[in-house]
Amino acid sequence: MVTSVGESELTLFGEPEPATSFPLSIGRTRVEDRPSNSILTRASGFMSDFDYTLNPYSGCSFGCTYCYAAFFSRDDELQRTWGEWVHAKTNALQTLRRMRTDLRGKTVYMSSVTDPYQSVERRLELVRELLPELARRGARLVVQTRSPLVTRDIDLFGEFDAIRVNMTVTTDDDDVQRAFEPHCPTNRKRLDAIATVAAAGIDCRITLTPLLPIVDPVRFADQLLQTGVKHFVVQPFHATKGRFVAGTREQALSIVDQLNWSDDSYRKVVEILREKLPHLDEGRDGFQPV
Repeated sequence: MVTSVGESELTLFGEPEPATSFPLSIGRTRVEDRPSNSILTRASGFMSDFDYTLNPYSGCSFGCTYCYAAFFSRDDELQRTWGEWVHAKTNALQTLRRMRTDLRGKTVYMSSVTDPYQSVERRLELVRELLPELARRGARLVVQTRSPLVTRDIDLFGEFDAIRVNMTVTTDDDDVQRAFEPHCPTNRKRLDAIATVAAAGIDCRITLTPLLPIVDPVRFADQLLQTGVKHFVVQPFHATKGRFVAGTREQALSIVDQLNWSDDSYRKVVEILREKLPHLDEGRDGFQPV
């Protein structure tokens, strides 16, 4: 039997849900229990400045059309149905406890190929289980998300000697956001959430990665500043070079054409943001360990 839960139900805060039976259906996404033999992976490539990456889930119900993580899926069918499946590493805490890896002073990036605070986390609380263990063992943690659910764990972030929360915000336009990220929380909710985390005294960054078409860069910069965040990161979006899941390239190219979004317009927006924001990194320089 598949347990079915509406996606909106899982994004609300409140008492934990009852014990979960698998598979679980959240909106269009099927969640399966996939225990893992390891929860920490030696960081490499873009994340090689970190010691480890940590992904409590495989797959992501947000299913952004441009997501590079889709192409780490092990077969074409999983790539084609990106956003429609999530594999939950329900033994994540037990696996971490069994590992004798010394984490004192080690840098950990969560998560590199999924969103740790996607909707199912509201129900399973894998991240909330992992955080106290990571803090107790002295890990230096960077959390990457685009979900307002991250505010739930502000109390646990305070247990770390070194932690940073990155919130991804890719555009200032709701139509663009819905086209490229139709199953994600809205820009307004993300900005409000990271403002709440920052107000709690947690080190925060807003990652404009990738930067999708921007309609009003000056107004956008003002919205970013209103969060109280001081550090920002930007990366370009290459519509003609990127890979798109589920045949979404034509939709992306259409929006890019409508808004005349090009390498030149990207650079112009970046220069405006650089003038107005207190600190703007570009590319990998903005994803350094804490």
